[in-house]
Amino acid sequence: MFALRAEMRRNYRRGKERRGWSSHKRSHQPHRHWRAGHNNRAQSLEQEEPQTPVNAGPSSNEDPSSSSSTQNSVAPELPGFYYDPEKNRYFRLLPGHNNHNPLTKDSIQHKAMECKRLRLLEEEEKQHQKTTRAGLNSSVLLQKRQLGSLSPTSYCRLVHELKVNCMQRRKIEIHSPDSSVAGTNNFKIIVADVACERIFTVNDVEHGGCKYGIINLSGLGKESLTVEMYDNLYFTNRKVNSVCWASLTHPDSHVLLCLMGIAETPGCASLLPASLFSSTNPGDRPGMLCSFKISTAWSCAWCLNPQADNCFSTGLTRRVLVTNVVTGHRQTFGTSSDVLAQQFATQTPVLYNGCRSGEIFSIDVRQRNRKGQSWKAIRLFHGSAVTSIHLMEAEHYLMAADMAGKIKLWDLRTAKCVKQYKGHHNEYALLPLHVNEEEGLLIAVGQDCYTRIWSLQDTHLLRTIPSPHPSSKDAIPSVVFSSRLGGSRGVPGLLMAVKQDLYHFSYN
Repeated sequence: MFALRAEMRRNYRRGKERRGWSSHKRSHQPHRHWRAGHNNRAQSLEQEEPQTPVNAGPSSNEDPSSSSSTQNSVAPELPGFYYDPEKNRYFRLLPGHNNHNPLTKDSIQHKAMECKRLRLLEEEEKQHQKTTRAGLNSSVLLQKRQLGSLSPTSYCRLVHELKVNCMQRRKIEIHSPDSSVAGTNNFKIIVADVACERIFTVNDVEHGGCKYGIINLSGLGKESLTVEMYDNLYFTNRKVNSVCWASLTHPDSHVLLCLMGIAETPGCASLLPASLFSSTNPGDRPGMLCSFKISTAWSCAWCLNPQADNCFSTGLTRRVLVTNVVTGHRQTFGTSSDVLAQQFATQTPVLYNGCRSGEIFSIDVRQRNRKGQSWKAIRLFHGSAVTSIHLMEAEHYLMAADMAGKIKLWDLRTAKCVKQYKGHHNEYALLPLHVNEEEGLLIAVGQDCYTRIWSLQDTHLLRTIPSPHPSSKDAIPSVVFSSRLGGSRGVPGLLMAVKQDLYHFSYN
């Protein structure tokens, strides 16, 4: 036994001399306290480190988070130590934040994310001067399609890849009747109406709370990128959990908001008329303004089916509440988990719900309250909390995303998952999905602040767009995609709101 330990010590010393570690004993004091039983681990570490590959970083079509996992898997993790691939050495980590030694786990991760973001932005700037990749241009694709060398599916996906990778970022100039409004508050949420003529905005204010506004996209032309923003004096010190447009008196006449309760102030669902946000005379503002006291509303949805006219739903803690705005009648459906995402079908008065438990279920709101959960018509299951759901146009398929970063397409007729879209990043945030079936695209913003675009047809990740601002949990972009931004004669593209800025990515 003693001979074996002596041999281990000699091998470890020879490894240190070969690596030149003997001159850095002061930087590696933690190794002095390792017992002889750990020498095998240290020796194997010495043999693996010279083979450490240099990570070249993600390309524009790859998931940037994949490079992070590759980098971490190169060298084994040691509790309390950080491995620097550039210096090829381990450094000791201090718990929490320390002003004298900023080398903490959070600061290291933030620095690595920022380096990847800047590298990807630089690659995108260079890529604007050339084709996405060799052989990918419209004339070549059309020629191959005519010769029959490309299937319809491959042709559509390559055309989308070409158009998506040619999208260039341009900053939009925001005008406002009140010069003190534009560019003073950070964007938190933007939601477009059905015609994509307006977007409703929720902005954080410096002293806490939120204020609302509507941006008119009619000025978003091909020549000039200017929009008009109108806000009002409405302000809330409560967190806005969910927003959707509501068609009460006419299409998209109101905006429905779910507000989280704080302290002694209960939560509520507010229905604001869009006419409040206009440049007309303040005394001439018709519309219906109402508020419903609701505790802890996580999500909301407006019903467009005439069989449940003037009704909206709110997802609460362990229950679903369906309310008729005109009559005030309410239906309550008990659930076993918090309801974080909701959407009504249009062909039938059926409500789809996504829960914190990972369950997705549907409710036919025409039926009366039942005891238990026998009213659940369709039941699907994710392995993590469902944060967003989107019912496809034909209403045979449902797209859902969860807090594990998984995005799945479900066939509602068979209750089976038919497709998965990989690369999304989420751990705890309520992040929405954006589906454009006309262009065949799926868009989602991850918790890492990257906007990813997939092909709906073959689940291929077409592009990963970095945020123009440094990544942080309070600077996650909010996006809107449409083939007609600004109305029927509008321009196609992606709108991205981050911090105080609004950007347009043209899609031609």
